[in-house]
Order: sequence, then structure tokens, then C-alpha cells
Amino acid sequence: MSSPQFTLYSTEIGPNGWKVAMVLSELGLTYKTIFLDFSKNEQKGPEFTKLNPNGRIPALIDHANNDFVLWESNAIIEYICEKYDKERKLSFADFDNQNFTRQWLYFQASGQGPYYGQAVWFMKHPNGEPPSVVERYQNETRRVLKVLESVLSKQEWLVGGKLSVADIAFLQWNTSADRIILGPEFMDKETPHVRKWMNAMIARPAIKKVMEERAKLLSG
Repeated sequence: MSSPQFTLYSTEIGPNGWKVAMVLSELGLTYKTIFLDFSKNEQKGPEFTKLNPNGRIPALIDHANNDFVLWESNAIIEYICEKYDKERKLSFADFDNQNFTRQWLYFQASGQGPYYGQAVWFMKHPNGEPPSVVERYQNETRRVLKVLESVLSKQEWLVGGKLSVADIAFLQWNTSADRIILGPEFMDKETPHVRKWMNAMIARPAIKKVMEERAKLLSG
């Protein structure tokens, strides 16, 4: 058996590595995952920071491209698509849809990820902050979901009438909204088209496989 093409550095808990895994899985690209132990601060150790000086996951090594190393999840996703999605399964050949995809990836990185991440942090690690702190990030989570709902109520996918990395980038953080930040009731009642969109992704075999792997690790 040949060695996997990619090495993905991730963590069992955080969503960002898993969205990269979903893209690799959907494109049928082979990879092995190294899960860093955040309780031991492995992401800040010299072995990893020589790959990513920011000390955050994910990082990806492409062994088929001279062990090319890249970090930041959405930059990784764009790289994978530009270099390996030749059939445009998750990306687009036309200039306009390429930029619409980039628009959503930037919104996910600047809007969804930071706000959801702060919400989870303050809810899981309370340290005497006033209730307004958690409320702020819960409200920002609601706002992001409403933005998605406003678009998905009119179309099935975010870009170009098909599943793309623009959609996949949002999925894992949205499961955090369900599990931790807001509970499933908000999405069920207030953003039903977001729920339908998420379910359509989760039902895909390649994505389902990755989500089941994550669920197994978290339950263990």
C-alpha cells in the first residue's frame, strides 16, 4: 500500500482540521492525520511550530509537492482545490464563482470561526466574566446563522448551484452552534434552511465518514 499523499495536523476537538479532512475525503485524496494534544500544548512545541509558527491547527504537508507545507484552514482548502480538484467537484472554473467562493471562505474565517470560537471558549471556561460576554458571542452566532439563512432560503447551495468548499467550510462550526452555543432549537425554528443544508452535507458518504470518525474520537 502506498503512503498517503498528505499529512494533516489537527485536533480531535477543534473544527478547523476536520473541514480540511472533509475536502480531502470528498476529493478522494489520501491523508493521515496527526492529532495534537492541546492539554499538553503540543501545538506550541518546536516540532509543530517549525511547520506553523502561529502554533494553531491545522497544517498540511503535501508529500507529492516536495513536502509543501501550508497552514490556515481556508488557505489549505483553496490550495487543495486549485491544485487537485481538476474536475471542479468542489470548486469552479469561472472567475465570478471563484470569487464568490472566496467571499464565503473569508466570511467563514472572519465571521463564523472567531465568534463561534469565542462563544465556545467562554461557555466552557467561565472565569467570572459578566453574562454580557457570552451573550455577545451567542448573538453573533445567531447573526451569522441568519446571514446564511437569508441566502439559503433562496438557493440550495452558497455558490454556483452545487456543493462546494464554500459550503463545507461552515459545517463543523455550525455543529458547535448546535451542540454548545445555542442548542438545536434555534436552528430548527429560526434557520430551517441552514438545517436542511447541513443535513444534505452530512448525508454525503465522504463527509459522513469524517464526521463519524470525529464523533468516535470525541466519545472515546
